[in-house]
Amino acid sequence: MLWPMIAIALGFAGIAVLGVLAVRVFVEVRRLARQVGATSERIQQASEDLERAALPLASRMHEAGRD
Repeated sequence: MLWPMIAIALGFAGIAVLGVLAVRVFVEVRRLARQVGATSERIQQASEDLERAALPLASRMHEAGRD
Protein backbone atom coordinates (compact mmCIF):
# COMPACT_ATOMS: atom_id res chain seq x y z
CA MET A 1 0.00 0.00 0.00
CA LEU A 2 2.93 2.34 0.58
CA TRP A 3 4.38 2.08 -2.94
CA PRO A 4 1.17 3.08 -4.77
CA MET A 5 0.82 6.15 -2.52
CA ILE A 6 4.44 7.12 -3.19
CA ALA A 7 3.91 6.69 -6.94
CA ILE A 8 0.78 8.86 -6.83
CA ALA A 9 2.58 11.54 -4.79
CA LEU A 10 5.55 11.56 -7.19
CA GLY A 11 3.20 11.73 -10.17
CA PHE A 12 1.38 14.69 -8.65
CA ALA A 13 4.67 16.42 -7.85
CA GLY A 14 5.86 15.87 -11.43
CA ILE A 15 2.69 17.36 -12.85
CA ALA A 16 2.94 20.32 -10.46
CA VAL A 17 6.53 20.99 -11.56
CA LEU A 18 5.51 20.84 -15.22
CA GLY A 19 2.67 23.26 -14.50
CA VAL A 20 5.01 25.75 -12.84
CA LEU A 21 7.45 25.52 -15.73
CA ALA A 22 4.63 26.01 -18.23
CA VAL A 23 3.55 29.20 -16.45
CA ARG A 24 7.13 30.50 -16.46
CA VAL A 25 7.45 29.79 -20.19
CA PHE A 26 4.14 31.55 -20.84
CA VAL A 27 5.29 34.65 -18.94
CA GLU A 28 8.61 34.75 -20.80
CA VAL A 29 6.91 34.34 -24.18
CA ARG A 30 4.61 37.28 -23.43
CA ARG A 31 7.59 39.40 -22.40
CA LEU A 32 9.46 38.43 -25.57
CA ALA A 33 6.42 39.27 -27.69
CA ARG A 34 6.25 42.75 -26.13
CA GLN A 35 9.95 43.29 -26.82
CA VAL A 36 9.57 42.13 -30.43
CA GLY A 37 6.64 44.50 -30.89
CA ALA A 38 8.56 47.45 -29.46
CA THR A 39 11.61 46.65 -31.57
CA SER A 40 9.47 46.35 -34.67
CA GLU A 41 8.03 49.81 -34.04
CA ARG A 42 11.52 51.24 -33.53
CA ILE A 43 12.72 49.67 -36.79
CA GLN A 44 9.71 51.06 -38.64
CA GLN A 45 10.36 54.54 -37.23
CA ALA A 46 14.05 54.34 -38.20
CA SER A 47 13.07 53.24 -41.70
CA GLU A 48 10.73 56.22 -42.06
CA ASP A 49 13.46 58.57 -40.79
CA LEU A 50 15.92 57.11 -43.28
CA GLU A 51 13.45 57.50 -46.11
CA ARG A 52 12.81 61.14 -45.20
CA ALA A 53 16.55 61.81 -44.98
CA ALA A 54 17.29 60.12 -48.31
CA LEU A 55 14.60 61.93 -50.28
CA PRO A 56 16.51 65.23 -50.73
CA LEU A 57 19.69 63.36 -51.61
CA ALA A 58 17.86 61.29 -54.20
CA SER A 59 16.33 64.38 -55.79
CA ARG A 60 19.75 66.07 -55.96
CA MET A 61 21.27 62.98 -57.58
CA HIS A 62 18.42 62.91 -60.11
CA GLU A 63 19.01 66.57 -60.98
CA ALA A 64 22.77 66.01 -61.22
CA GLY A 65 22.18 63.15 -63.65
CA ARG A 66 20.30 65.44 -66.04
CA ASP A 67 23.28 67.76 -66.41
